[in-house]
Amino acid sequence: MDTVKKIRNPIAILFLAILGIFGGLQLFSKPLEGKPVTGKIEAPKEVISILENSCFNCHSNQQHLSWYDKIAPVSWAVNKDIKRAREVLNFSEWEKLSPAEHQGKMYAILNMMQSGKMPLHEYTLLHPSAKVTEKDIETIKKYTLSLSSVSSPAQKKAETTPSTSIISNPAPTKFPVSPNGVQYTDDFKNWKVISMSTLFDKSIRVIYGNDIAVKAVETENFHPWPDGSVVVKSVWKQQELPNGEIRPGKFINAQFMVKDSRQYKDTEGWGFAKFSGDDLHATGKTASFAKESCIACHRQLAEKTGYLFDVPMKVNTQRLIQNLQKK
Repeated sequence: MDTVKKIRNPIAILFLAILGIFGGLQLFSKPLEGKPVTGKIEAPKEVISILENSCFNCHSNQQHLSWYDKIAPVSWAVNKDIKRAREVLNFSEWEKLSPAEHQGKMYAILNMMQSGKMPLHEYTLLHPSAKVTEKDIETIKKYTLSLSSVSSPAQKKAETTPSTSIISNPAPTKFPVSPNGVQYTDDFKNWKVISMSTLFDKSIRVIYGNDIAVKAVETENFHPWPDGSVVVKSVWKQQELPNGEIRPGKFINAQFMVKDSRQYKDTEGWGFAKFSGDDLHATGKTASFAKESCIACHRQLAEKTGYLFDVPMKVNTQRLIQNLQKK
């Protein structure tokens, strides 16, 4: 009789129910798909050590998961994050990327670490040893900068050739098209400059906007940005003249963002494209390149500004004057 009463105890029944549900969930917990390591990143030991400690568990085919990472329902979220992370960056398939893409990925890694976006906060809560320190970030920064400093004598000579115009990048007779359908155009040279920036890689970046984008900025209406907005970031190497003046030197690339919420649903409504070098060759081999690389950084770092890194200060002077008059 006492045993029957104990079983009927609501707390005991609830505990057994939870235990049963938890056990049942494990039947639906599939192990993460194992993939071979086809190519490893080549970098200094201290760089590899940081990446292995803070990145490899998600961004490689070499997972060393804790026991609690393998138990449902936690395992569902872990497996989903790893699959998404592998699509964006997979250190175990590093050989699939070109040297230029290697450099770009390292800049993205550095940006994520500096902003505190990576490793993910929810990941470091359970894996505190994966946190990156200021020393780690400085190590990654030095290595990343070293990648951009490797150039041939011919390239160095070209970079020191005086530049007479900030929009003097080459213009081929036939403009290229990115794999996702974004076409290069030099019309942006006549658009309004909406922002400027520089990076630690000693580059100069000028951001242009078409009429729709400029109006969105002036009216502070970019949540979301209206369809038809086009923003172009044109990038040059910094060139220092004998008198100390800094001006644009060798053209690096032109980065396009075209807002079309229907066509580019997988990348938050933005079509990304990058056209590099004198021949303006387009980045990416397939239309999915932006989903696998571009939007990951833009989503993490610039969600509040409609997925653009460089949105200028409020420039609606009429509204500013009206607000001042009210005071």
